[in-house]
Amino acid sequence: MPRMRLDKLLAHLNCGSRKEVQAMIRAGRVQVNGAVERDPATKVDSDSAQVVLDGQAQKYQAQRYYMLNKPAGVITASRDARHDTVLDLFPEEMRRGLFAVGRLDKDTEGLLIVTDDGALSHALMSPSRHVYKVYEAVVEGILVPEAETRFQTGLTLKDGTVCLPARLERLAGGGEQRVRVTLREGKYHQVKRMIAAVGGVVVQLRRTQLGGLQLDPALTEGAFRALTEQELELLQQPTQESI
Repeated sequence: MPRMRLDKLLAHLNCGSRKEVQAMIRAGRVQVNGAVERDPATKVDSDSAQVVLDGQAQKYQAQRYYMLNKPAGVITASRDARHDTVLDLFPEEMRRGLFAVGRLDKDTEGLLIVTDDGALSHALMSPSRHVYKVYEAVVEGILVPEAETRFQTGLTLKDGTVCLPARLERLAGGGEQRVRVTLREGKYHQVKRMIAAVGGVVVQLRRTQLGGLQLDPALTEGAFRALTEQELELLQQPTQESI
């Protein structure tokens, strides 16, 4: 069974920085298996120990999974000397080992998964799995009348790139021309290039869904939260939706 220091365990669970959780432990705010534990260096079994902070049970998870509502203006990278990255939106003590699953363009907003689980990332991004991605876009220009049909049958872009069948839906209301695009691949600037192929220009783009997981509408731009067990299961399940 894996054993680790109590302060390291609580810091890993995002209860605070290492220094902060040490102070919590010494203040008697932490119980281990029903007894108050005041020594931060106490070794605990991360799988079976019942650790409670301020009356709230803390469950260790070997891997971390977060939903991030990416704002425009930050790049999908772990570090960059010139630009803010999505990991800069996380406290410094949380960043070690984390990376984004796939990427969103700098000016694209919305759902991004950040984790330290390489196997999940590979499964979601594997071209053979065809995980669905749903985007909503504000579009300028006049879309050709047959735009939906061209998406559904599979577009060929100007440079010869062949796109798999996708879904284009025109959304009503809001005073803007808005569309929803559902893809099952992730080529370079694909949504923008497909919209351009049917007469439009994307001026705002937001991802709202990845596989069975939808962006939490309560999550503000730049904010993140841990995935629930149910959400993680949705992300791991093959998508049954058809184009």
